[in-house]
Amino acid sequence: MAGIVNYIKESFGELKNNVSWPTWSEAQSLTVLVAVFSIIFSLAIWGVDTVFSKVIKAYFNLI
Repeated sequence: MAGIVNYIKESFGELKNNVSWPTWSEAQSLTVLVAVFSIIFSLAIWGVDTVFSKVIKAYFNLI
C-alpha cells in the first residue's frame, strides 16, 4: 500500500514540476485543431465505408 501512495505522490510531483503545460490560448487552439481533424477523419472513414459497402453489395448482386 505504501508503494501505491508513494507512486501517486511522485506522479503529482512530476506533473507539477516537470511537465510544461500549454497556455490557455494554446490549449484552446489545439482543442479546436483536434476537433476539426476528428471531424475530417470521421468523414473520410464514413466515405470509405460507404464506397466499400456499395462495392460489396454490387459484388453480391452479381453472384
